[in-house]
Amino acid sequence: MTVPFLYRAWVGASMFLVPFAARSEVRKLRRAGFATYRAHEKLGHATEPRAPDGPLIWFHAASVGESLSVLALITRMGVALPKAQFLITSGTGTSARIVADRMPPRAVHQFAPLDAPGPLTRFLRHWRPDAAIFVESELWPQMLRRTHASGARMALLNARLSKRSMAGWRKRPALARYLLEVFSLILTQNDAMAQAMVEMHAPAERVARGFNLKSLSDPLPIDQDALFEARAALGHRPVWVASSTHAGEEAILLAAHKSLLRSHPDLHLILAPRHPERSAEVAGLITQAGLSFTRRTAGEMPGAQVYLADTMGELGTWYALTDMVFLGGSLQPIGGHNPFEVAQSGASVLSGTHVANFAETYAEMESLGAARMIGGADDLVAQLDTLLTDAQARRSAMAAAVRFTEGQTDRLDMIADRLIAALEIAR
Repeated sequence: MTVPFLYRAWVGASMFLVPFAARSEVRKLRRAGFATYRAHEKLGHATEPRAPDGPLIWFHAASVGESLSVLALITRMGVALPKAQFLITSGTGTSARIVADRMPPRAVHQFAPLDAPGPLTRFLRHWRPDAAIFVESELWPQMLRRTHASGARMALLNARLSKRSMAGWRKRPALARYLLEVFSLILTQNDAMAQAMVEMHAPAERVARGFNLKSLSDPLPIDQDALFEARAALGHRPVWVASSTHAGEEAILLAAHKSLLRSHPDLHLILAPRHPERSAEVAGLITQAGLSFTRRTAGEMPGAQVYLADTMGELGTWYALTDMVFLGGSLQPIGGHNPFEVAQSGASVLSGTHVANFAETYAEMESLGAARMIGGADDLVAQLDTLLTDAQARRSAMAAAVRFTEGQTDRLDMIADRLIAALEIAR
């Protein structure tokens, strides 16, 4: 296939830009608390050895959500492939820390190399992957083509592109075809995305609908010590959680909580913003609402009217305290967040209607009674009031959540088997 001009131009530009990009990336990782030697993984300098025996399967994901979405799959593939080793790469310090806490057997994490000849050459020379699986939308041109040239068989998993990205790729058909033809298998999140990939010149016979991996993830970890302390602090008070909230949502949720306190004066809200760096802003909103609160980063436990859970990686602990979770990113046109993690905790899900990123998951959960879609602030108050006052409705919603999670377990094995076959990985 003829190499597109845009690809050759990017190769040349990357050679010029890599020193500047490297300084920026190393500086960011140093600020995030990583040693210089780890930051240099961005330049392709490995900090872990490659196991001498068995196939190496490389999973590349962009950030926290994408990285976590593949951990359960890697565990399942590890059972089917007892001699295989796994490499997980991602780009952010947060993803590295969270993956490290939940690392599957026989797996290591490295920061992804920059998309330039030098870093990629060093990376591929050291790791020599037998198979490479790219997650969602991480389509770095040189990473794809150089990995393909190394002889590794490749798959695109959980494929998802925004409308803007798809429009951009459609304007560059030669480049899109050149990049997408490297994949032996492209599994999309839904039928619409499968059709979109074909329209972007992906080989039609290699494209198929899969499942949203984020709806098949492992249960969130629970800090048992923190859970014990929180339960002791709360006693028998009813609790609801609003998690992964975004700007423009907290004020609505706090107003709903304030309204509910009139009929449920002991009610406690655990508010966990999606981005903990917004905690000062959210604390100000709680104060403006006239509500008392305690704060996780201050070392405090729940006890006031609101608990500001302004840390990362602790949602599993807070979900264990409640039967009702409102999941953010859904009152604003953000696309929603993963309801499967809530259902795994046994809680019912409440959500706004902006859930395009998990539309199929929410549709299935709603049909089972495991999720309730909220039309607005008044509807949220009414739905929470029903769950708080009607024990049978609450038990039914929780039972539906359990039924939903039990119905997902076979899907991971199906995806694992499909990848192993398409990538011709020896068992």
